[in-house]
Amino acid sequence: MSQNTEAPAPSQGRLVLDLRAGDRMLVNGAALQFRTRTSVMLGNHARFLFGKQIMSQEDARTPARRIYFAIQAAYVAEDAERPAYIAAARELTDEYSAATTSDTARAILASAIASLERGDCWEAMRGLRRLFAHDDAVLALTTAP
Repeated sequence: MSQNTEAPAPSQGRLVLDLRAGDRMLVNGAALQFRTRTSVMLGNHARFLFGKQIMSQEDARTPARRIYFAIQAAYVAEDAERPAYIAAARELTDEYSAATTSDTARAILASAIASLERGDCWEAMRGLRRLFAHDDAVLALTTAP
């Protein structure tokens, strides 16, 4: 999957995405899967994720991934649904911050929530991805015999 940009019209930006067969995309909460190779142009503001940015609920099995999933849901949700997902992300973040001994993890969590509070879900999710490897390492240590 590649991302191209075309020259924007005077009052409107355009984003062109080249997608392969089987690629997935969320656009304003709608799940799309492409059966054939295609090029899609988004001509107005849309909340979208594609490819590896999309996390399924089944994949949200570590603390950081659960927070990511809640923020992802807030990002693509309808306006009326968004506050519940934001509240869930805050609660999960508070629990993680209280449980971790890592100052770095706490700083990443605080930054993600600050981004979420500013309405920048994309930045919040990007920051949280940095904790995935940390969670995997810590959970592997705690579940080892």
